[in-house]
Amino acid sequence: MSNKIYPIGIQNFEKIRREGYFYIDKTALVYQMVKTGSYYFLSRPRRFGKSLLISTLEAYFQGKRELFEGLAMEKLEKDWIKYPILHIDLNTEKYDTPESLENKLSTTLVKWEKIYGSEPSEKSLATRFEGIIGRACRQEGRSVVILVDEYDKPMLQAIGNEALQRSFRDTLKAFYGALKSKDGCIKFAMLTGVTKFGKVSVFSDLNNLDDISMRRNYVEICGISDRELHETLDSELHGFAESKGITYEELCAELKQYYDGYHFTYHSIGIYNPFSVLNALKYQEFSNYWFETGTPTYLVELLKLHHYDLHRMTQVETDADVLNSIDSSSTNPIPVIYQSGYLTIKGYDERFGIYSLGFPNREVEEGFMKFLLPYYANKDKVESPFEILKFVREVESGDYESFFRRLQSFFADTPYELARDLERHYQNVLFIVFKLVGFYVKVEYHTSEGRIDLVLQTDRFIYIMEFKLDGTAEEALRQINEKHYAQPFAADERKLFKIGVNFSAQTRNIEKWIVEG
Repeated sequence: MSNKIYPIGIQNFEKIRREGYFYIDKTALVYQMVKTGSYYFLSRPRRFGKSLLISTLEAYFQGKRELFEGLAMEKLEKDWIKYPILHIDLNTEKYDTPESLENKLSTTLVKWEKIYGSEPSEKSLATRFEGIIGRACRQEGRSVVILVDEYDKPMLQAIGNEALQRSFRDTLKAFYGALKSKDGCIKFAMLTGVTKFGKVSVFSDLNNLDDISMRRNYVEICGISDRELHETLDSELHGFAESKGITYEELCAELKQYYDGYHFTYHSIGIYNPFSVLNALKYQEFSNYWFETGTPTYLVELLKLHHYDLHRMTQVETDADVLNSIDSSSTNPIPVIYQSGYLTIKGYDERFGIYSLGFPNREVEEGFMKFLLPYYANKDKVESPFEILKFVREVESGDYESFFRRLQSFFADTPYELARDLERHYQNVLFIVFKLVGFYVKVEYHTSEGRIDLVLQTDRFIYIMEFKLDGTAEEALRQINEKHYAQPFAADERKLFKIGVNFSAQTRNIEKWIVEG
């Protein structure tokens, strides 16, 4: 049994170091950052270690040398100078009115004004912030360090509310503008967030901000690399494998499949989700730890709002400009889905500067599909997982009649806003269902112009299905035969079913299926 204490949910560097929690040494990268620049921006998915990075910077600029004993920083830093620090954490508030953000910022400013004083002429949030920076610098005799954690929390909570988002953007733009006007008083500034949301507009005055989110030399600044995993947790991995009754190699492969796969730039190493890895090691169990701590409701609203074709999510191509900016008026939900950690970089075409995106790992892919199902199908959140289990059991036992009746129930009472684009809706529901079934049986899924064909394989059965929209089931079955879809399985001993299916726009449901065995 490991004697490591995992810092799950602990984001305070001092607490981790003083109380003996497990820590992966990122301080060489922190040193590199503070010695080679002054203004930084980093975006990473939630629970990826951004707050811990900010806390590490805070301890460093407080000159707390004793916290860095045994770490790379201890040998690198010689001076250990203490600087005045202004730390803003926007993570702890519910932002639903313009006043909620103004109150949060004002409360933070009041706390600093008690230390550094205030001037009656400083009326706005921005001028008060400027005044505090100037006085802190004068009183302490040193330049100021500014650390902003989750700068974009208000913007994220206002997705879909254009007026509120504009209000937040204007407030934050003016507030962060103080960093430029007081440049001479600032030693170092770091802003972190999930998204580069409105980066252009919120930070348009801060043209000296170095965005390291996709910089190769900072890929490992948050999260866990394969090298770090094996260097610091190897004996724990062996223990985990033993408790699961599998080999070390099998355990590592499963861990990689579940939690690795985040790529923050092209041709880079994969990064493991730290929250999920530490939970899996602590509880000796694979589960969707990261996914279960935050439901991406705002992403689902975006997908539904734009009638997005979910099948495209598995094969998105885009460029750096799209990945790096989120415009609240844009109809493209992909940038916010990518930056939130539900998609990642899978490939890169250097000739055209085009990125291919996909799900990073099984945890995200399965979690996202399970989460989407009740929003698209006529099922509640409690029923949904059991429905998938029943689907799998039905195809494994050859009970296609029950399978299609269950599928019909998914289309009953289609919500009006989804029914407006019926073809897209029926394709999305089928995609989610077969994606989830595909975690347990082999599924090949193809779609084009109103039709879907798929091959589903179990130990005992092969199903070849053709889905038509407003055609006939007979026509769908004829296509299977005329296109010789069954040819690759001619020598296969498993029982093969050819199934033609028709979906009716009038009834908004599967109208008929015909089976040829």
